[in-house]
Amino acid sequence: MSEDLEKICKTVLERVTPTREKREKIEALAKELEAKVASATTDFGVKAIVRLEGSVAKDTWLSEEPEIDVFMRLPTSIPRKSLGEVALKIARRATEGARQVERFAEHPYLEAFVDDVRVNIVPCYDTKHGEWLSATDRTPYHTDYAKKRLTSQMRGEVRLLKRFMKGVGVYGAEIKVGGFSGYLCELLIINYGSFVDTLKAFAQHRGRIIIDIENHYEERKEELPLLFSEPLVIVDPVDKGRNVASAVQSQKLYTFVAAARAFLEKPSLKFFYPPETKPLTTGELKAKISTRGSAMLFVVFGKVEAVPDVLWGQLYKSMRSLTKLLELNDFNLLRGTAWSNEKDLNAFIFELESRYLPPLKKHFGPPIEKENECKNFLAKYAGSTGTVAGPYIEDGRWIVQVRRKYTDAAALLYERLKDGGRSAGVAKEIAQVLRHGFKILVNEEIAEIYGKDSEFAKFLTEFLSGKPKWLEET
Repeated sequence: MSEDLEKICKTVLERVTPTREKREKIEALAKELEAKVASATTDFGVKAIVRLEGSVAKDTWLSEEPEIDVFMRLPTSIPRKSLGEVALKIARRATEGARQVERFAEHPYLEAFVDDVRVNIVPCYDTKHGEWLSATDRTPYHTDYAKKRLTSQMRGEVRLLKRFMKGVGVYGAEIKVGGFSGYLCELLIINYGSFVDTLKAFAQHRGRIIIDIENHYEERKEELPLLFSEPLVIVDPVDKGRNVASAVQSQKLYTFVAAARAFLEKPSLKFFYPPETKPLTTGELKAKISTRGSAMLFVVFGKVEAVPDVLWGQLYKSMRSLTKLLELNDFNLLRGTAWSNEKDLNAFIFELESRYLPPLKKHFGPPIEKENECKNFLAKYAGSTGTVAGPYIEDGRWIVQVRRKYTDAAALLYERLKDGGRSAGVAKEIAQVLRHGFKILVNEEIAEIYGKDSEFAKFLTEFLSGKPKWLEET
């Protein structure tokens, strides 16, 4: 390990390792919350085993961002459809007076902020190993496994890896991020032994990465690539049928690979603690967009009645459908994304090569040797009012020139979204909002929104740059 790298890791480790005072505060709060959740389960007449799970239980939490996970292991007699509802009642009672946000994984759970600490109160079933009824039933087994396998030094390595992943924007398995979970970070350290060795392994990434720590498939290694299709496969030590990395989007995996290479080549604190984004002024934004030469289209709309995890799933699904709509109508998309403040402002952002297309396009028909297809093509286009020229033969196939239905990308989006956009593939809850109104802003017109929301301003500044902060010159 180079001197620079060692020094940086030491500096970061000091920052992310909780002091005795901080540790005592968080452990006391965790105990208090466990007691409150246990008391609330009794109040509602529900039998439950209440236990601390997650990074605080495993001692892999980051001093700067403690997060307490309290799990209720509930009887299997409670129906699946009622599990979230029962748990939310208990969780709300246990965290009365705190700011509460309903979250959703496979079923609802509650996120609350108690004494400025993020707390997750999550239900699961009290099941035997391997008899899972819901995804969270494995969590207590994950906690026990990690506690058994992680040494004191390895816990520090987990903290380094988590902080690095946060810094380069790939940490978090929630739908919004699609990155690496805390448990996945722990497994990587258990497998590779250290933070630097994990980076070295990913920096040499070629093809798929498959890790089976407990050798579940030792005798059947050839089956692994057939069982799991994702580019990163980490077989869950407590459940051989599950890939812990299934939520990691390929874009996040490859970002991590690239960041690992860059860090090992030139270590810097900015990988762990990127500089704060300074938003462009409104004037700078307008100048940057007007000189860019592309066409920026923003579909802006208001509050969607959905918990954040469902909201992001719907935003991404709708974004994929609208991207396909634009591409099917010959608009060339350079980049696109979705953004939300998870309250009252949402946006789809499309950067196109051009907003407008020529009115005519060349449409290729079948090769001349395909007799039946040629007959059908001629029947469709020979007498059509939409045919401007042709049919004629060019390079051994029939060709026509036809008028485009849409030559303006903004007009296409408006036309297909004014009824909510369900026929264009927009997700249900978002379609309900669009039906009641939205704006399509082009290029500098976005300044009216930009100036009102500082988080959106930061986001758009980063989007226009397009370059990760760790790639920027120091």
